[in-house]
Amino acid sequence: MNSTTAVTAASPPTRSIRWALASLSLSMLLSSLGTSIANVGLPTLAQVFDASFQQVQWVVLAYLLAITTLIVSVGRLGDLAGRRRLLLSGIGLFTVASALCGLAPSLELLIGARTLQGLGAAIMMALTLAFVGETVPKDRTGSAMGLLGTLSAIGTAMGPSLGGLLIGEFGWRGIFLITVPLGLLTLLLAQRYLPADQQQAKNTQVAFDSVGTLLLALTLAAYALAMTLGRGQFGVLNLALILLAGVGAWVFVRVEQRVTEPLVRLAMFHDRQLTTRLIMSLLVATVMMGTLVVGPFYLSQALGLGAVEAGLVLSVGPLVAALTGVPAGRIADRFGARRMTLAGLLVIALGCLLLAVLPISFGVVDYIVPMVVITLGYAVFQTANNTLVMADVQAQQRGVVSGMLNLSRNLGLITGASALGAVFAAAGMRVTFVVALALIALACRCARRH
Repeated sequence: MNSTTAVTAASPPTRSIRWALASLSLSMLLSSLGTSIANVGLPTLAQVFDASFQQVQWVVLAYLLAITTLIVSVGRLGDLAGRRRLLLSGIGLFTVASALCGLAPSLELLIGARTLQGLGAAIMMALTLAFVGETVPKDRTGSAMGLLGTLSAIGTAMGPSLGGLLIGEFGWRGIFLITVPLGLLTLLLAQRYLPADQQQAKNTQVAFDSVGTLLLALTLAAYALAMTLGRGQFGVLNLALILLAGVGAWVFVRVEQRVTEPLVRLAMFHDRQLTTRLIMSLLVATVMMGTLVVGPFYLSQALGLGAVEAGLVLSVGPLVAALTGVPAGRIADRFGARRMTLAGLLVIALGCLLLAVLPISFGVVDYIVPMVVITLGYAVFQTANNTLVMADVQAQQRGVVSGMLNLSRNLGLITGASALGAVFAAAGMRVTFVVALALIALACRCARRH
């Protein structure tokens, strides 16, 4: 009996399902908030600790690197040791690390605490999606995925504004301490309402692939650093890190082919539909991050908006995502996730086309309308694609597959910030979104074939 059947057969009370989803939603909200809220505090941290931008940017990079390098590994660990147990540990670690960040007396200790916070966030991100199959009936998976997508968008959207308000009222420590009571609430709800680990997960004797974990972490760290170091200047160090990542990936594959219980079963990539949907997730995340990187420069330099006006315009995209996540999930449940995946990609493509061809004389409307279109398409695509990836995964593989799905998104975000940011710096807005349109066209081709 699979977990979906078990959930249906057990007929858990609707109230318990709702509170379980509330705990998962808060987990997604907190991990997303942790990504965006610290960015606004970098100038303040540079002043407080008398540090350069290159030094304080590690407050953000440490969190991002911890998530990127460990998210697959913690997903696999959840499959082996029990997802409920590990998720509770992740929420607890995130909460404690948040307190340590807020109390840190030095920049070095703050960066260390942010690394621990990123580890907690990696566990929360990987296992939140994996828990959907154990929490809600299969015919409501799309709606649940849409809810989680909404909370992720809300966390990302409110991070800068909430962070600015907290810094103004309580200083920089407030942007980290705010997540402590929220983390405690999340832990309380998860402890009370999340379903218990399956017995076979508790009693499993399968060994954890520590060598594969280390190799994958080092490989992903090399790639992430190559894409983030240098602030858009791709130099010798970046190239060396890319080569190191390539060698690491080759060694990782060779090791995984030989160990008895690998971290990632390479046979799963023989499933072309799964592989294709991970690739599409990466491509779309690359484009979405490109819009976030390019937008502020376009609004300030081309349209001449001030910081406040630009901030209001930039909030439109996340606000649309927050409002459309749940409806997108219901649409995916009703009309079929496969069909809605392609529909979402086509809408994103339309938005990219508008940004590439609309004249600058249209002003702010030239930016807002296409971004609303892109964000609508993204909400539909992400919900439908996540639903398809997680719907038919075997219970013992949900953690690692959820980790792979989140990893594809994170790698896309990192690549988009670097690659499309470089295209914008070299060739401007129109060429950037011509490239983005080409990436979405490739994703559409993948969706049509699979």
